[in-house]
Amino acid sequence: MTALSSRDWGNLALCTLALIAAACLPWTAGAYSLTIGVTIAMYTVLATSWALFSGPTHYISLATAAFFGVGAYVTGIGIQHLPYWALLPIAGVMGALMAALVGLATLRLSGVYFVIFTLGLAEFVRQIITWGQNVSGTKGIYVLTSITEVHIYWQLLGLAAVVLLLGWLIGRSRLGFALRIIGDDEAVAKHSGIDTARAKILLFMVPGAMASITGAILAPRYVYIEPSLAFTPMLSFQVVIMALLGGTGRLWGPLVGVIPFTFLWEAISASFPNQTTLLLGLCFLVIVYLLPKGFVGLIDAARKRMNNAEGFA
Repeated sequence: MTALSSRDWGNLALCTLALIAAACLPWTAGAYSLTIGVTIAMYTVLATSWALFSGPTHYISLATAAFFGVGAYVTGIGIQHLPYWALLPIAGVMGALMAALVGLATLRLSGVYFVIFTLGLAEFVRQIITWGQNVSGTKGIYVLTSITEVHIYWQLLGLAAVVLLLGWLIGRSRLGFALRIIGDDEAVAKHSGIDTARAKILLFMVPGAMASITGAILAPRYVYIEPSLAFTPMLSFQVVIMALLGGTGRLWGPLVGVIPFTFLWEAISASFPNQTTLLLGLCFLVIVYLLPKGFVGLIDAARKRMNNAEGFA
């Protein structure tokens, strides 16, 4: 890992100021703005952590809902037996272990198998929990705590800061370098002596842990959780769309997609509540065909044109 330059210190200072400003939202905005803030913070964690793995490796993971649901149920089941703050690291460990198992089973194979497996993972776990609840005669779990919306927002904001810092550190590490080589050409990476399976599994554990902690944090917000809510596949597709909209070529790229898409989805859900799945699919097609590299790609292209213009001047 190289020493920090003056530009690095400047970027860290700007990020710290932005984080402090965002933390003041509960004191400067109303209830609706706080609700939007919670949603943006949640998807920032999920989309950024997703991009840490899928960006450099080009493996499309649709397992976010599975990890998120596991975390929500860790809080739902454990809140009556353990302190709330003890449940968050437990959820993170469970998410990381689950991601490691999925990685061991699929990441040694073609990316197509990985996509198919992760798509069915959330449904598989949901069916297991549904079966268990049917056997026990319950349908859902009440999560009754003193945790408020403000507390949830600050927790998610802190988790988003952790994800961004972790992503920055990984990008400067040997693991990040190895993953970039894997993304360019996995065969070359193997011939270079890189343990590609190990590298991919280690990084896949990051979004698994972060999504699970996010689910654990948000469980008190739902008050009542059931499998169809905790493991909704819509969540996985929304995370992918937001990350691709912003672009995975930069650490801050997913955030650029999260903010506009959150407001767009709020408008769609309010105006067309029965067509959300159809419109989500249309959004995905539009992004793939018109913005293949996301907003980050547009910004990089604009910078390149400006540099070329200055070179000719």
